[in-house]
Amino acid sequence: MIAENDVGLQTTEKTVAMAFPAAGGGCSAGSCGSSTAQMSALPDAIRARVADHPCYSEDAHHYFARMHAAVAPACNIQCNYCNRKYDCANESRPGVVSEVLTPEQAVRKTLAVAAAIPRMSVLGIAGPGDPLANPQRTFANFRQLAEKAPDIKLCVSTNGLALPECVEELARHNIEHVTITINCVDPDIGAKIYPWIFWKNRRVRGRAAAAILIEQQQKGLEMLVSRGILVKVNSVMIPGVNDEHL
Repeated sequence: MIAENDVGLQTTEKTVAMAFPAAGGGCSAGSCGSSTAQMSALPDAIRARVADHPCYSEDAHHYFARMHAAVAPACNIQCNYCNRKYDCANESRPGVVSEVLTPEQAVRKTLAVAAAIPRMSVLGIAGPGDPLANPQRTFANFRQLAEKAPDIKLCVSTNGLALPECVEELARHNIEHVTITINCVDPDIGAKIYPWIFWKNRRVRGRAAAAILIEQQQKGLEMLVSRGILVKVNSVMIPGVNDEHL
């Protein structure tokens, strides 16, 4: 999927399952996840795990619902394409929601939606900041939902900076699906995308910040795959910055 947004950026999404890449896929008005042909290339065990997950399977997108819980307000990196100052009901931008929920509120709302929509199969935490920069709130939500609605698949979307230190906790809560936003694997390009990261209680800027973020993303990705957790990689394509690199 490639779709332009209000600020002239383009968002591209790649689907990766257990290190088995699938071309295309993504979400758009006509499709979401990988097509039937792409899914058929996956091993049976992997295909069974994503068959009812609308983020991974185009077919599932037509039959199953998903919900995002906005419980994670803080973020540990700054992206040049992310402006969190303004909220408008007529647009959807990274890092912006109209209401941040407590874990308890999110659980109540999830249970209410699931009762009204029995085909809701997935609950994800994707922000409005970074879920793993808010580990107490994120994992409190997961713990309560695992107890009260064990049939709902739990997902998390992260920039990856804090991912390696959270992999064991993710596995312990039976999080089977993780999305990582990886916009580059070259620190020189990353320096043009990320003004700063907050790392080990200090703000790091420039190329050094991008190098740390990329290293953490790749380390976390490998740790997830080694534990059998499915990983989807998202990338924001910024013309003139990382388009050729991607």
